[in-house]
Amino acid sequence: MRRWTAILAPTLLVAVLLGAWQGLCWLLNVPVYFLPEPSEIALSLVQNGPLLFVSAWRTLQTALTAFVVVGILASTSALAAASGRIVEDSFRPIAMVLQVTPVVALAPLFQIWAGIDHPAGAVIALACVAAFFPIYSGALAGLNSADPALERLFDLYGATRWQKLLRLRVPSAVPQTLEGLKVGLGLALVGSVFGEMSAGGGGAEGLAWRIAEAAHRMETARSFAALTALILIAGLVNIVFRLLEKRALAWWRG
Repeated sequence: MRRWTAILAPTLLVAVLLGAWQGLCWLLNVPVYFLPEPSEIALSLVQNGPLLFVSAWRTLQTALTAFVVVGILASTSALAAASGRIVEDSFRPIAMVLQVTPVVALAPLFQIWAGIDHPAGAVIALACVAAFFPIYSGALAGLNSADPALERLFDLYGATRWQKLLRLRVPSAVPQTLEGLKVGLGLALVGSVFGEMSAGGGGAEGLAWRIAEAAHRMETARSFAALTALILIAGLVNIVFRLLEKRALAWWRG
């Protein structure tokens, strides 16, 4: 019963909000270019479905590429930082810089470095910067969260530093690392969207580009349709990762 309630409650709320949106637009005679009705957005979504599907795939591909790259880099950096205090202190300024530097400030530079012929490179780089810190901090926090009693037991048996790291601290870091990866995946998608709008130009042609293109032409319904497709993609990615996370944690607890 609770499972059905968790599904029906948000569905009913969204339906009520969409109905209110539709009714208010009709009663107030809101111009289409200012705020289209949900029915017009749905119609535009169907009419532009093939084009939006291709753009959605490009955005998702960019986000997943950045996620894989930054996942490897951030996890490796966290593993190196956890191996010794000197290494962690050396990495801390770089991690802090990546955390506090706005992605918008890096977009023009990445666009120059990637070149106008390779806009996808700039978009992937921006997505990597956006997703690096949560993955790094989650993995590092997990590596530093091992049970002190188990660490003393490892010391008692004469385990080396690398044995403690690989056989105790890495398994202990799984839950927090997965949480950092989940946040990083969302930020990789956000970074991809921002990169397409700022550094990608027309060469990326992802969903963000479709949103901006339609907005510039005052085709608001089409812009909302692309935004809807982006929301659906983000929701699908989040659901898939949650299922994988649930299975991974079940294996880890076992």
